[in-house]
Amino acid sequence: MESTRYGVLLVEDDPLVIDMARNAAAEFCHELDLTVLEGVDAALDWLKGGAANKEQLPHIILMDLKLPKLDGLGLLRTMRNFPAMQDIPIVVFSPEHTQADVLMSYQVGANSFVAKPADQEQFSELFREQLAYWMRPNHSKMPVDEMGDAAGRI
Repeated sequence: MESTRYGVLLVEDDPLVIDMARNAAAEFCHELDLTVLEGVDAALDWLKGGAANKEQLPHIILMDLKLPKLDGLGLLRTMRNFPAMQDIPIVVFSPEHTQADVLMSYQVGANSFVAKPADQEQFSELFREQLAYWMRPNHSKMPVDEMGDAAGRI
């Protein structure tokens, strides 16, 4: 029996957060493929190289709002300009943010805005909740049934 793989794209420049995401993905389920893009340049290269190919698109994108060079809002806007990425849920997170950051994220195309977790336990919880919330409607066979529907949204 062939198992379905679920793609998660993380756009993040902090090595500690990247490690927490990899650990959370390993805890989550074996059918999950985490792709990490370390910063804006890597994300833009990925967009130019594969965003038009629907087979390579992730099921969900998690991205830091506070990225160097082009900020997260600029990257989010760029992602939403690719037709193939219109329907992919994008969850934006940040450790420090204002109400204006949250509102602008939604206006530019974020599906959710959450506080960036400070430790592994919080990151694993955020990871599970976001994936359960955003992937359940489209992927009912994903092994997240034991997790609640709470999205942990702000």
